[in-house]
Amino acid sequence: MGVPVTNSEIKFVKSLELKKNRDSSGMFVVEGEKMVDEATRSSFGIHKCYLASEIGVSAMSRMTLLSSPSPALAVVRKPKDLVIGDLSYFSLPDSGLFLALDGIRDPGNLGTIIRIADWFGIDAVFASEDTVDIFNPKVVQATMGAIFRVRFHYCDIPRLCRFITLSGGDAYGTFLDGGNIYSKELNTGEKTKAVIVIGNESNGISREVAATISDRLFIPSYPADVRGSESLNAAVATAVTVAEFRRRINLKA
Repeated sequence: MGVPVTNSEIKFVKSLELKKNRDSSGMFVVEGEKMVDEATRSSFGIHKCYLASEIGVSAMSRMTLLSSPSPALAVVRKPKDLVIGDLSYFSLPDSGLFLALDGIRDPGNLGTIIRIADWFGIDAVFASEDTVDIFNPKVVQATMGAIFRVRFHYCDIPRLCRFITLSGGDAYGTFLDGGNIYSKELNTGEKTKAVIVIGNESNGISREVAATISDRLFIPSYPADVRGSESLNAAVATAVTVAEFRRRINLKA
């Protein structure tokens, strides 16, 4: 016999599949032993943990938000500084490399981008309000724990880019008419702020955000005179772009 779990508990956990319920409760769900372990060791507050070995596989099957139940599940509190309403009161360091996501809609892409940001030591990730919810169960799982290590905020992306360029930094974006990323001079964020904007999967960087970009970049295909696919996946483009910025720092070492 497992430890009894009430129907109201199961109903509450299942309700967190919907964004409106995550927003109203300020909580989200993490599943899997590794993910739950990451959550408990992070600065995020844990509301409650459930183990299949304690509550039983049947109860966990009724509770899971995934296609099949995991050995562990945790209900976690969302950070309080997720949304930045006024950038003038938000403290950005004088230097650093940041990502700005302009309308990323695919949960898998967002989760992978968070993992990329974690791998390459991005100082913070900012996203437009129409970007998919970072606490969507599919996004959470795709981050593989990086969600607990990467600073992530929703804000007005055009205002963020203007804020950075007016303070002496640079705002980069990838465009088909941009300059070759491998031959352009890049601000790697060591002395001043630099932000890399990643556009929507279908439409790229919006017109409003594009107007605030100070330098347009292009990732060339190979061979350069043979065009194959029309474009790169948003997460792949993020990895290629960020890797080049970080490579420039390694070349100076």
